[in-house]
Amino acid sequence: MSKINLVIASLSVSSVFALVFVCLITLGVTSAAYAAEQYSLVGKWGSRGSGEGKFSQPLDLAIDSSGNVYVTDFTGIGNQIQKFTANGTFISSWGNLGFGNGRFTNPAGIAIDSSGNVYVGDFGNPENAVQKFTANGTFITSWGSTGLGDGQFINPGGIAIDSSGNVYVGDFGENNRVQKFDSNGKFIAKLGAPGSDDGQFITPADIAVDKAGNLYVVDAGNNRVQKFDSNGKFITNWTVSSPFGIAVDSGGKVYVIDQTTGGIQIYGLISS
Repeated sequence: MSKINLVIASLSVSSVFALVFVCLITLGVTSAAYAAEQYSLVGKWGSRGSGEGKFSQPLDLAIDSSGNVYVTDFTGIGNQIQKFTANGTFISSWGNLGFGNGRFTNPAGIAIDSSGNVYVGDFGNPENAVQKFTANGTFITSWGSTGLGDGQFINPGGIAIDSSGNVYVGDFGENNRVQKFDSNGKFIAKLGAPGSDDGQFITPADIAVDKAGNLYVVDAGNNRVQKFDSNGKFITNWTVSSPFGIAVDSGGKVYVIDQTTGGIQIYGLISS
C-alpha cells in the first residue's frame, strides 16, 4: 500500500516529515511531461504534545486499504502508533516507551500488508527490531536483535511490503543494507553494503516497492535513490539533494521527500 497519496501533506507538525507546502520538482528533462500536475495542501491535523491526535515527533506513516492512516511517533512522550480516519479523526493508539512486545523505543518505519497487518521498525529496542500487529494494535510477532548477522539490525528504519507479502527492512548504521523477510520474519535475502558504489548504501532511510516488484531505496547518505529488481539486481540510481521518505504510485511515478526544499519531488520513467 502506498504511504503517500494525498495525506503525506496532512501532518503539519514539528518533525522531519512536517511539510508546510508540497512542491513539484521533476527529474531534469521530464519537467514538461509532468508540468500539468499541481499539488496543494488539502488538509492537516495534529500538534505537538501528548494525547489523542498529538505527536512528539511523527516520523513515518502508512495507509491501509480502507484509507485509515497510521503514524509512528518517534521520541519523548510519543513512542507509539496512532491510527486515524482519512480525515484525521482519531481512532486508536498503542504502544509506550519500553522493551518487549507492543512497546517501543524509537518506532520509525511503518508498513501495512494486504491483510491489514501493521509492521513497525523500532530501532533502539534490542528485543523487538520489527514488530507485527493486527490493524487494531494486537501484537502478533516480532523478529530481530542487535547485530551484524542475517536477521539482525543496527538501526531498522524504512519498511516496505511487496505483493507477495515479503517484508523489506532498511538497516542503517554499521550494516547499511536492506534485508528481505517473509511475513513471519523468516530471513530470505539481503542486498547492499556500506559504500557509495552502485548497490551500496550510506543510510538506507526508506524503501518502496512498485507493482512489478522493483525496489526503490532512499540512500540518504549518498543523496540518491537506487532502484533494484525483485531479485536485488541493481538497475539505476539518481541524485536527490536531501532525500528521506519514498513511495511509488500505481502508475510508476516515484515520490521522494526532499528535506532541503521541504517538499516532494516526483520522478517519472523516460526510458528503459
